[in-house]
Amino acid sequence: MRIMKYSTKTGSLAKQKTDCLVVSLPQAKALAKELGVSSAANLALSDFSNKPGKTTQLVLTRSITRALVVGGVTGKKVSQADYRKMLSAASAALTSTPGKSAIWALATLDVADAKGSQWTTRNALSSLSSAFYTFDAQKKDVAKPSIKSIAVHGDGNALKGIRQAVAIGQALDTGMALARDLGNTPPNICNPNYLLRISRKLATAPKVTVRSLDEKEMTKLGMGAFMSVSQGSDQPGKMIIIQYKGGKAKEQPHVLVGKGITFDTGGISLKPGPAMDEMKFDMCGAASVIGTTKAVIDAGLKLNLVTIVAAAENMPSGGASRPGDVVTTMSGQTVEILNTDAEGRLVLCDALTYAERFKPKSVVDVATLTGAIVVALGSQAAGVFSNNDKLSQELLDAGNYMHDRGWPLPVWEDYQGQLRSNFADMANIGGREAGSITAACFLSRFAKAYPWAHLDIAGVGYQGGARKGATGRPVPMLFQYLLEQA
Repeated sequence: MRIMKYSTKTGSLAKQKTDCLVVSLPQAKALAKELGVSSAANLALSDFSNKPGKTTQLVLTRSITRALVVGGVTGKKVSQADYRKMLSAASAALTSTPGKSAIWALATLDVADAKGSQWTTRNALSSLSSAFYTFDAQKKDVAKPSIKSIAVHGDGNALKGIRQAVAIGQALDTGMALARDLGNTPPNICNPNYLLRISRKLATAPKVTVRSLDEKEMTKLGMGAFMSVSQGSDQPGKMIIIQYKGGKAKEQPHVLVGKGITFDTGGISLKPGPAMDEMKFDMCGAASVIGTTKAVIDAGLKLNLVTIVAAAENMPSGGASRPGDVVTTMSGQTVEILNTDAEGRLVLCDALTYAERFKPKSVVDVATLTGAIVVALGSQAAGVFSNNDKLSQELLDAGNYMHDRGWPLPVWEDYQGQLRSNFADMANIGGREAGSITAACFLSRFAKAYPWAHLDIAGVGYQGGARKGATGRPVPMLFQYLLEQA
């Protein structure tokens, strides 16, 4: 895990000492004038296209080795879309910039409809964290960015917001990196026991306890749905419970539940071979809730949080469940398993029932649950399903704030009929139509005791192709949501 060190800087830009100063074109020209190098700077910038997404570099003075000039500022205000293009371009350019330190001077830009310097800084640090992330646990020779620390520059009224954003952004960076590391770790290493070991490391912090339920305990509790998935694997399943007590003693906790299928073959309903390696990412829901918990702990948020990780491996074997099996969930409801590749909802439903004992203020489950959500929303937004409009809107607003967006979808009663079974209380699939919705409808039957939301992150939790890897989403959304609750 490579964590960027963030800090703040104040005072005149011309008097700073750094390997790289990140500025807009107007800032670069003003700086050159103050340093007495306007002629040389204007000549170097004569062909620069001042558009969002464009960058160039200037050699300045001995104290400021170079300036990274970022295009996009042409008037008093910058649109949010243009600002994000500026962030992306500047972050990418910094990863290949020599030197060890940089100063970011874009946090005081006036962005339309933004919420001041805290918003500009939070979103900048999120972009930088993603750009500078590398995963090299199993590789010897990986080219790493040389920049190791970035200071955000600000003065006057902007400084308080920047300082708060840097402290929060540092915690989020750590949580994002942990979530991505877990998602990217190969499945022969990252199994349910591995997730438990990583979770236990969080208990080194004050106010945190970690425990787990093994298969014997889950069987005793009646978690027949969870066990129907885990029983096909040689790797024992685990229900991991992380408790962070940052709020008042009797304050109701918020609960996060993560799908932790550390590898998904589909079970007896075997998946096609191509791209099956990407099924190591089927635990990205678990990775995201563990990463969010890490961020909450590091930020010291004043709330109580319970994180439940339903960790299992879905494998075909003589002990695996079959299509047509009927299992009894912890809630007492029975499920006919029509497709063993719809296993995520089976481990989650027992975790959602288990969550009731904490008398939660809210429950949010996160899962790479359905391919149907990828068809519906692609890689831009997570599907958001909820039985509570207020909770749904809070998650959507948090996602919009951090550009880790979600989109609301219904869990209307009209869809519940698709889960009808002749042999059990419900089937675990509802046919081809509205696959993401019927999956959420299935989960809703186990979440009636509290305000609940389900995030289907199959499209946003990881990328395939040349950029294959875990994204860390929706850690920014979840962390922002919990930050606002605190």
